[in-house]
Amino acid sequence: MQVNAAQFASVLGSLSAQHLLDVLGVVGVLVILFAETGLLVGFFLPGDSLLFVAGYATVAHNSLHFTLSLPALLVAAPVGAILGAQLGYELGRRAGPRLFSRSESRLFRPEYVERTGAVLKRFGYAPSIVLARFVPVVRTFLNPMAGASGVPAATFTLWNVVGGLVWTVGFILLGHAIGNVGVIRRHIDLLAVLVVLLSVLPLIVEVSRRARKAR
Repeated sequence: MQVNAAQFASVLGSLSAQHLLDVLGVVGVLVILFAETGLLVGFFLPGDSLLFVAGYATVAHNSLHFTLSLPALLVAAPVGAILGAQLGYELGRRAGPRLFSRSESRLFRPEYVERTGAVLKRFGYAPSIVLARFVPVVRTFLNPMAGASGVPAATFTLWNVVGGLVWTVGFILLGHAIGNVGVIRRHIDLLAVLVVLLSVLPLIVEVSRRARKAR
């Protein structure tokens, strides 16, 4: 079955932060962040741009044609992000030995757990768990990896809460503050794309570094 350009564009449009917020509202932010950080299949969801555009949507008379409540958003977003990551950790902690024991799997390999454990120990649990929040894909897979690699539950929970609050509240308030600048209000879509590009930059740099090292 072939998918033409129009159908592909339609799918991408339905996953855009603006469309998701328009359709689902504040509750959608909670659900989407929960899925992105707690369910492995949610790695493609637009967490950073969702938070940024949601913050902009709290500005009165914005260009999105809908408005969100800032207080409600500042509660819903951290709850979704924190509970999602905690679920991912528990899945890794409880199902990790069984899930990551298949050497033939592309996603769940024993060496991935070993590497994650080594990184967590090298850089420390706190910075690794907090900073992972700001890197797409990594913030999805680190949580079960942390559970499977033996990060203490109390330690993960503490820094999960800190990271979840800093990430969600930070991006929401950034979108809210910047949304009051006239020139930015007229180009919010482009700025949301820039936010995503900046968030994936560390991942691109690391992948490039590993590729050069492998050669």
